[in-house]
Amino acid sequence: MTAKTLFDKIWDAHVVKQVEGGPNVLYIDRHFIHEVTSPVAFLGLKNRGLKVFCPEKTTATPDHNVPTIDQHMSIKDELSRHQLEMLKANCAEHGIVHHDLGSEGHGVVHIIGPEMGLTQPGMTIVCGDSHTSTHGAFGAIAFGIGTSEVEMVLASQCIMQPKPKKMKITVNGELGKGVTAKDIALYIISKISTSGGTGHFIEYAGSAITGLTMEGRMTLCNLSIESGARGGMIAPDETTIEYIKGRQFAPKGDDWDKAVAAWAELKSDEDAVFDTELTFDAADIEPMITYGTNPGMGIGVSQTIPTTEGMEGSDKTTYEKSLQYMGYQQGEAMKGKTIDYVFLGSCTNGRIEDFREFAAFIKGKKKADNVTAWLVPGSKAVENQIKAEGLVEILEEAGFKLRQPGCSACLAMNDDKIPEGKYSVSTSNRNFEGRQGPGARTLLASPLTAAAAAVNGVISDPREML
Repeated sequence: MTAKTLFDKIWDAHVVKQVEGGPNVLYIDRHFIHEVTSPVAFLGLKNRGLKVFCPEKTTATPDHNVPTIDQHMSIKDELSRHQLEMLKANCAEHGIVHHDLGSEGHGVVHIIGPEMGLTQPGMTIVCGDSHTSTHGAFGAIAFGIGTSEVEMVLASQCIMQPKPKKMKITVNGELGKGVTAKDIALYIISKISTSGGTGHFIEYAGSAITGLTMEGRMTLCNLSIESGARGGMIAPDETTIEYIKGRQFAPKGDDWDKAVAAWAELKSDEDAVFDTELTFDAADIEPMITYGTNPGMGIGVSQTIPTTEGMEGSDKTTYEKSLQYMGYQQGEAMKGKTIDYVFLGSCTNGRIEDFREFAAFIKGKKKADNVTAWLVPGSKAVENQIKAEGLVEILEEAGFKLRQPGCSACLAMNDDKIPEGKYSVSTSNRNFEGRQGPGARTLLASPLTAAAAAVNGVISDPREML
């Protein structure tokens, strides 16, 4: 029997039909939807006189456009309000579970799925959002799809998809003090570039990866898309099983025992062949910070901005344009640079562990006067836990205020926009021009590095303060 990768095992088990010389028709186990990419898909169904084929396999929540303060009040922005109303109406019409703004199940789509136990090993999972790759942390095939594909899944519970190539990224060794999953991700992207994973699905392996918590694994898989990959995944293990156990939609009783036995088989065979294999040493990774306008433009916080030496043509021009936008110079140190905003949140770093880490770091310290901080939990459940654990008091004592769940300042689709020209140390996933607001300058970092910047008012090395 041919040796198979974890990706092959799950993919092949979900192929309904192979189109000759074309894509696979792939069955989808779980479909997540939100207010931005679903209205046009539902309209398409209506125009074709179709119903949602498997409403029980679809879960909805609004996240991109929601305000993160005064959520009990009517949404001021007309377009946002309309999109939320459309999602609610479409879900009611088709019998889809809808976790509305303010409800106990509400949150960022990629945070509520794992929290509720809807995300499980061996599944195929899609959503009209590129960071669907987050769910791959459970040993699932999860990827983002476009609006026409959202319609396809709603109508048939299947999608047409060419089978990606397979990449294995191994990170061995022990992570240093103050180095997190976010730093692993930014380090890998800085090494392979934002196109290094193009056409591939990544499996992460090695002792540094298996040593991560589920929340850390979700952060890493979330950022797979930023290397150009279709998604990322990690084989399920004891850590995965412990996380899922007892959650709302986790299997129960005998079904649980059967599921755990099946999940144990979900790993790449010893001699499975990958199209590309890369290995990194955990000891080489330090807390990371980006200095440019894509996630691949990142360095260790103690390092200096690379120069254009050896670059030529359009690469050099693009690089110089990026630094010009950021207001930075080649060869400069990042440490000590003044910042204006700090954003803790998003589907990358909006989980309870991120808030625990941030709160533990700033405990007994004070927020710098020049910093505006937006701390946005990824879900109502995270918000409730922050309060239950007494983290709110620690945050407030240090001069921080907790907001309500939503995508917030990850992307400029709601009220939380970084003003033009201002510098934002952000725990989100993208630092493109204008991503956090027109003219905003984004520096991607971990919650620890963001916390250090928030209390010092400048880019700082969190290791010096731990």
